[in-house]
Amino acid sequence: MKIGVTGATGQLGRLVVSELQKRTSSDNIVALVRTPEKASDLGVATVAFNYSKPEQLEDALAGVDNLLLISSNEIGQRAPQHKNVIEAAKKAGVKWIVYTSLLHADTSTLNLAGEHLATEKMLKESGIDYTVLRNGWYSENYTASVPGALAGGAFLGSAANAKIASAARADFAEAAAVVLTSENHKGKVYELAGDEAYTLTDLATEISKQTGKDIAYKNLPEAEYAAILKSFGLPEGLADGLASWDVSASKGDLYDNGKQLSALIDRATTPISASVAEALKTA
Repeated sequence: MKIGVTGATGQLGRLVVSELQKRTSSDNIVALVRTPEKASDLGVATVAFNYSKPEQLEDALAGVDNLLLISSNEIGQRAPQHKNVIEAAKKAGVKWIVYTSLLHADTSTLNLAGEHLATEKMLKESGIDYTVLRNGWYSENYTASVPGALAGGAFLGSAANAKIASAARADFAEAAAVVLTSENHKGKVYELAGDEAYTLTDLATEISKQTGKDIAYKNLPEAEYAAILKSFGLPEGLADGLASWDVSASKGDLYDNGKQLSALIDRATTPISASVAEALKTA
């Protein structure tokens, strides 16, 4: 059984490869990456793989049985890029595609949902066995802001008092590896989120607790939050996106209490306190 992992040099992809190596021989894993030189430290075979170059994809997938399609990081280009991969997988004889989608993609107000839903539809119509991992928010999406919160004395956002059920990126990577190495998951759609939900006020309180500093959560209107992010040097598209996603969080789009993630990995998900502690190591 040959397992291909797209985006294997990305933050999630590297963790997935590592988790797969605990469950199967490295000889059974192929890293499908845009720049193979960056994958030399993974300890697995690497093949050039660019979502936007359909002419190279079919050959790259030759011999791959199970494919983890990690969603492209090019927002706005995801649907056509994923279409290229799915079509190439069908021609190459890939037997099963596992796709990283978005939590509650069919009801979410996040502007990311549309491309994920389009990909899910393509998968279901492809004739290839599939599994959809609707990943919730990575805790690192928020804890990356810990250094800024410490510097400014406040944690900023637009999520109001909404509950956020995030989990560490490593938790989602482990779930992907579990699924890829057991065919019991074919045809299923999983809603994956952390066991314990928190508000951004709770997050600010946790940062305060661990640092001894008084860090408050300051909720801002979407436009104001986006403007502040831009003033910090974030690109306009990313700043607008982060503010928009927080507003969607305020509507409950990052919350789920089904505990399907912890069921898959057979352990509790990483608490936000541990993710804060990890972020503080480099803050």
